[in-house]
Amino acid sequence: MDLSTLTIFRTVALEQSITRAAQRLERVQSNVTTRIRQLEDDLGVQLFLREGKRMSLTEQGREFLAYAERLLALADEARQAMHPQQPGGTLRLGSMESTAASRLPSPLARFHRAFPQVSLEVSTGPSQPLLEAVLARRLDCALIAAPTNRVGKRWVIDELDQGLSSQAVFREELLLLLPIDHRPVSGPEDVQLRTLAGFAQGCTYRQIAQSWLNSAGSPVRVQEVGSYHTILACVAAGACVGIVPRSLLELLREPPAVQCVPLLGVDTLLVWRNDYRSAAFEQWRELLQAP
Repeated sequence: MDLSTLTIFRTVALEQSITRAAQRLERVQSNVTTRIRQLEDDLGVQLFLREGKRMSLTEQGREFLAYAERLLALADEARQAMHPQQPGGTLRLGSMESTAASRLPSPLARFHRAFPQVSLEVSTGPSQPLLEAVLARRLDCALIAAPTNRVGKRWVIDELDQGLSSQAVFREELLLLLPIDHRPVSGPEDVQLRTLAGFAQGCTYRQIAQSWLNSAGSPVRVQEVGSYHTILACVAAGACVGIVPRSLLELLREPPAVQCVPLLGVDTLLVWRNDYRSAAFEQWRELLQAP
């Protein structure tokens, strides 16, 4: 087992196809097939279920993929550590959907212009899965809204997992969205609708909205959706309430027909492992802090 084999395995797992993996790796299909079979023989387990041309991971394959990603990440960190003043290699960045849309286009463009030799990989998701991916070394850093709890009338950031560092890079104003004909709202007890359109568990904005709405004494139901556009559509249709950062609404050419009630301000944090160091990451941190 070597790094080249691990790279081939990871690519097949991501593409779910020998053909697409071979194209992406610029290898012949027979070579990719042989290396996967050799790896399975070496480990003594079946890593893939073969359904025609589709390759899906077995349970052992999913477990091994986590190890492969960590090993490949460590190898890349080691290479970068040998050149601490020269940004290079790969920087794997995670981000919330709203941050990727409203905050990242300009910084990413500036970073690429300054350091074209760095390969940027950007993935999106809710805050909690992003935190877990950083801890598991699947991501080098992530932009998240830290888990938050309501203490009395104040909102307090939960302690982050041990082993992580963080710094605040953006400040977001969260807005409660209501149908256009909803009566005025000054507190959670004024909200008539008891369904919240939000992302899956692990989304800090959803957590804040649920906690605020539930404080009225009547628990809300969550309708899980996959995008902010769907949240806006559900609210405009009069079926739900929602929560979004103001910076995201400002991207829209035509404002939606909804009411917007300011809720609170929340910091977006850049988080990374305490033991992670690379010249590319340090340049990214510096760029995010620039005015």
